Amino acid sequence: MNLLKKSLIVAFCMSIQCSTFANVAWKNDLRTKFLDNKAVITEINIRSFNANDIDGDGFIEESKGETKGNFLNAVDRLDELKNLGINTLHVLPVTPVGKTKALGTAGSLYSAAGFDTVSEDLADKNSKMSAEEQFKNFIDAAHSKNIRVIVDIPACGSYDLYLQRPDLFVTDASGKPVIPSDWTDVRLLATGTEEKLDTNVYNLYKDFVKKMISFGVDGIRADVAHSKTALFWKELINYSREKDPEFMWLAEVSDSWHDSISEYGVFTSYDKLLDAGFDGFYGSFFNLKNWKTAKEFHNQIKKTIAQTQNCKSKKSVIGAFTTHDEVSPILLNGKNFSKMIVWLNSTLPVNTYYVDGFQTGDDYLYKNGNKAAPLTNTDDDIYFTHRGKIDIFNFSRKPEGKFPDIKKDIILGNNVKNGAIDLINNNNYTEINTKNPYVFGYSFGDKTRKIITVGNLDFSSAQKITIKIGKHNNLLPIKVTDVPSVKHGKFSTSLHPCEIVVIITSEEN
Repeated sequence: MNLLKKSLIVAFCMSIQCSTFANVAWKNDLRTKFLDNKAVITEINIRSFNANDIDGDGFIEESKGETKGNFLNAVDRLDELKNLGINTLHVLPVTPVGKTKALGTAGSLYSAAGFDTVSEDLADKNSKMSAEEQFKNFIDAAHSKNIRVIVDIPACGSYDLYLQRPDLFVTDASGKPVIPSDWTDVRLLATGTEEKLDTNVYNLYKDFVKKMISFGVDGIRADVAHSKTALFWKELINYSREKDPEFMWLAEVSDSWHDSISEYGVFTSYDKLLDAGFDGFYGSFFNLKNWKTAKEFHNQIKKTIAQTQNCKSKKSVIGAFTTHDEVSPILLNGKNFSKMIVWLNSTLPVNTYYVDGFQTGDDYLYKNGNKAAPLTNTDDDIYFTHRGKIDIFNFSRKPEGKFPDIKKDIILGNNVKNGAIDLINNNNYTEINTKNPYVFGYSFGDKTRKIITVGNLDFSSAQKITIKIGKHNNLLPIKVTDVPSVKHGKFSTSLHPCEIVVIITSEEN
């Protein structure tokens, strides 16, 4: 059997070509790229993105000569991401952060103290440029490397902002500001109703969007998007599209979420948000860790694909198998689980999505996490963290794990998807019966070419499978641990715990 056919390698594993736009005016194309499932996104936290933690305690103390992440030193890591095939950054909130009733020594990135400027905490204080000028410089640097930028807009306001602008917030029956869910450091912003906007909050968000567009930002990720009305988002999205038709909107919402974050708040379902103008949403891919059978896997994948296809206009999703709200895949099920996520992103009709540190298997455990801090910028003197999740509450170390070989899978996966995207996008997701309840299998393709993905959802035991692949002249194993056996049009192998296999078949020479 000829395993390596030059024509297949050229067709499916073409190198990603990234042009430099150093002296060319940037033209936003993110919305088109996203709707075509061609966005390869990494979520980054400027605070930690290129921080220098000298003593290894997990947190940054400038008095020790350690350096916080900032807009200027973040530029130094852009080539690293570009070389992985990343073409879009999801930048966690850059708004000023509340310091009162705070969580962590820097305060949560999602506890917005204002929406009219960018945080001074993210600026290099040794530079003569303002924080906004540094932010613009970062965006321009990303664009020069053909990397697009999505900026996160927080759903709630900080207690500090409530004290300054109580008119922006929802109050309970006793007149107190509402604490949504168990997020003790924020208060719920008013949204109005489907019949009438709350113009105070709307204008705040409108000014934020206007400012982001002026900086050259290519899109917005709306934090807890379901906490505001469809009318609110429709007006805001239409406003942005008048200024930039390619401005992309991603809603943090899932079909598995059904409840408001507060009894005093609203809840808007994913389908209504898509109708309001959002280009995409999260799906429920983060539940991968809980799926035990192939049936559960296929049901959710087919459901999500149908959700994007049944909309009035073109929509897509992100491969949100892991996000900053999820525990590190390394802690959940080890390195193979991370690699499974890579190849699902690479072989499904989704926009590829990772979190900074994923590429090296960071466990997001911080040595002094949840211990007393010697200094603090807030009224909290504890290094508050969520175990196993990237830190958004303190000035912390650069995300970096102990498994750099994950990068190789990311690079290869991005190259494969780049070459196979037309097959993946042709809406012919075909479920493969592996005759094993723990092993899912699916393919995309036509009569002459197929990309086949098979994965073991048993995270503790190996599983044997045999599947029909048809009589193809060529077989190219892209991602395998052991060389498979192929006889009479059948593919047989033993999958290690949490292993995923990707092969390409073709009848062409």
